[in-house]
Amino acid sequence: MSTFSLDPGPDQLAVRDWLHGFAADVIRPAAAEWDEREETPWPIIQEAARLGIYSLDFYAQQYFDPSGVGIPIAMEELFWGDAGIGLSIVGTTLAAVAVLANGTDEQIGTWAPQMFGTPDDVQVAAFCSSEPDAGSDVSALRTRAVHDEATGEWVLNGTKTWATNGGIAAVHVVVATVDPALGARGQASFVVPPGTPGLSQGQKFKKHGIRASHTAEVVLDSVRVPGHCLLGGKEKLDERLARAREGVRKGGRNAAMATFEASRPAVGAQAVGIARAAYEVALDYAKTRVQFGRPIIDNQGVAFQLADMKTRIDAARLLVWRASWMAAANQPFTSAEGSMSKLYAGETAKWVTAQAMQILGGNGFTREYPVERMHRDSAIYSIFEGTSEIQRLVIARAVSGLPIR
Repeated sequence: MSTFSLDPGPDQLAVRDWLHGFAADVIRPAAAEWDEREETPWPIIQEAARLGIYSLDFYAQQYFDPSGVGIPIAMEELFWGDAGIGLSIVGTTLAAVAVLANGTDEQIGTWAPQMFGTPDDVQVAAFCSSEPDAGSDVSALRTRAVHDEATGEWVLNGTKTWATNGGIAAVHVVVATVDPALGARGQASFVVPPGTPGLSQGQKFKKHGIRASHTAEVVLDSVRVPGHCLLGGKEKLDERLARAREGVRKGGRNAAMATFEASRPAVGAQAVGIARAAYEVALDYAKTRVQFGRPIIDNQGVAFQLADMKTRIDAARLLVWRASWMAAANQPFTSAEGSMSKLYAGETAKWVTAQAMQILGGNGFTREYPVERMHRDSAIYSIFEGTSEIQRLVIARAVSGLPIR
């Protein structure tokens, strides 16, 4: 087991510097354009694939880094570049994590490579959990998966929403209800292979922020998938459902929550990257902007704002790194440390970007400077992958041991 350390080793530092260069040279110059276009930046994803940044191998190396901080470092640097483009580059990993968290070794080996494609034929993947009437309440999912005993296939019907890469993905991972009577314990995850009939894109959403990332509904109309597309396999599912029907909770994990548990610190790291980017713009501006004959950073009101911004960013990063190390070291989140990291980092990104706009004054409100885009992008971090309110509920339940509602 790796010892928790705040001093990244040479391998992590090399990856950080490599990604920082890509973010500075490729992502940032294109950020405003793709934000305005509200389209998936395929040329940038392809460049990332050509360099080896958008690849299964790269993310696997970071995911299995024994220090635990490989993924957080990568996320922070890419999202320091731009959140919308960053999410287009890493959005596939949520579907990949779903397969890693719930699938067999054979399923991981089969589906994970197809999610990324190749540098010459880049693909993306989508994780489909939320529904129009089921966001934070994953137990309310209406998408059904029915087993066809005659063919051994599963038939999926329903509508998913807020799906990153939904409809444009090669591989979709869909969370569906197998036994509605069991609520969240009656759900399972299914892979929908490329080109499967019955899956289509519904509404594409026009968003406040992260506009370079594609977000859409996914419609499932009698989608038939082979039995081997059930993540974990039918035998394991039948055992889990039997335990749930007997009222035994031990050993059972909800398919959607298993994915979110693994991804929350990584999402927190994205928020840290956004916050750091806005802070750096504000710091540079405060040093060079002259009012009343002196740089505005000479005023305590501005200097103290920057001090608080830096302090909160560092605190958020520490929470993210702790949770990431704990996950890598198989340490249980006894106090919901994963939710803590996502909650604090997300709220920090919103606060820091707002302070950055204030320091830039009127300039901060224009698109001539990037902080207004960063502020719009930050807003989603108290909403997706578990709202801030849900994170607080998870933490409160963990520290109290009570079923707080």
